[in-house]
Amino acid sequence: MTDASALLSEVSQQLARFPGLLDLLVGELDEATWRSRPAPAEWSPVEIVCHLRDEETEDFAARVGVILNGGARFARIDPERSAIERRYREADTREALAAFHARRAASVGWLATAVPARLLASAERPDGGRLSGLDLLAAWVTHDRLHLHQLAGTLARSWASRWAPLHTDYAGPIPYASP
Repeated sequence: MTDASALLSEVSQQLARFPGLLDLLVGELDEATWRSRPAPAEWSPVEIVCHLRDEETEDFAARVGVILNGGARFARIDPERSAIERRYREADTREALAAFHARRAASVGWLATAVPARLLASAERPDGGRLSGLDLLAAWVTHDRLHLHQLAGTLARSWASRWAPLHTDYAGPIPYASP
């Protein structure tokens, strides 16, 4: 059985660390790079940051809150639709990043008040199956890391495309096909 206290502590540390990693990747991007997609169906850096901002409160914190408050079922969310309806690609990049920072700081502070034993409970997903609070905590850090990977790949493609026809593929396989 997973030690809820140990997981909560480690997750809190990882969640607190993530905004700094994100800043290192996007802190000096120009507007064109912020909005550049590595492929037509993929997200640009600003879309990734807006997604992280909204998922912070509407997905992970909200769902952990359901568990901590004894809820039985999670609300349905649709991140892909949100990206379109909320026009992520047109968002102010600095505002989106600042909002993510504020929401993440609030999440980390809120988790510090969580009772670890309550995270053993679970709730029903809208599409079936169940997730415990521990599942959600572990997935929250994984979500961050998956989007770091996505963002790094997006920036690698942007860099390689910017300097074409130079042979940037000498470095290794570049994510996303060349446009």
